[in-house]
Amino acid sequence: MSIKTLQTNPLHFIDWELDFYSRPIIETDGKKRWELLITTPDSSDGKEPFRWVKKCPASQVNSIWLTEALSEAIRDSDSLGLSRPRLIRCWRSSMRTMINKASNKVGLEVLSSRRTYTLFEWIEERERDIYPKEEGYISGPVAPPINPILNMPVPLPEAVRGDAWSLSTLSLHVLREANQWPIQFSGLLPIKKVNNESTEVLGLRLFSKKRALALAGWLGGLEPVRLVVEGKQLLLEAAQEDRWLVTDLDEITAQSAKDSFVNSKKNGGGYQFIAIQSSPEEKSFTGFWMLKDIQM
Repeated sequence: MSIKTLQTNPLHFIDWELDFYSRPIIETDGKKRWELLITTPDSSDGKEPFRWVKKCPASQVNSIWLTEALSEAIRDSDSLGLSRPRLIRCWRSSMRTMINKASNKVGLEVLSSRRTYTLFEWIEERERDIYPKEEGYISGPVAPPINPILNMPVPLPEAVRGDAWSLSTLSLHVLREANQWPIQFSGLLPIKKVNNESTEVLGLRLFSKKRALALAGWLGGLEPVRLVVEGKQLLLEAAQEDRWLVTDLDEITAQSAKDSFVNSKKNGGGYQFIAIQSSPEEKSFTGFWMLKDIQM
């Protein structure tokens, strides 16, 4: 087990991001290695996240083992002066039932969501830097790759539609200051250093004079993950496998948005945003979420 300390206020709840799955390692008994990975999201102050790793014998991949491991992780978190997580975000649909069962036994809420950006990057780091150095490593996936999301997009619920919308850009430099803005509902991410700090990040602005607060509350509940353009449609991917149709675009706007998303992913870390305001002239935000287009 390896643990990194995160110093924080014990009264401040920090969500956990969790993955329980097989890794590209064949153990001495000839079976796949399974690991439980737990991390807290990256923080804007640059402090190390809480990270927790535990191997699981392939013969014990069940909710009983997972319940005991979660209890151990909670004890280790407590010993470091950290509070219990408010909830656990997990993203593998195949493990949903087991994780729900184990988490319920230790009193933790589970949210099926791909807003687990720190976890995705940690898994990628381990697959690149850790597993290849271990005995039993095999190149290529032990388990089949995750199938791409194929759900047909459905129109956004009425509660998440504004009176008007626009596509806008903000520089990475400006986004770094988002935690100082007046925002009622938010889902902010720390902006990491990238090669081109002047990269413009494309985002969606939604406006509603009378229902901005309700719109922000509903959108937060959707667990927004990333914006994508398919054909001439702007889509919002959310939660574990949801896809929502935001709006149809004309051909020129669609191509411009595609180019902006590609540029941000290549040069700016893949950041995106969704902002909710009562009007285009309003200086404060009823809601503001940062998204990230990364490999999932």
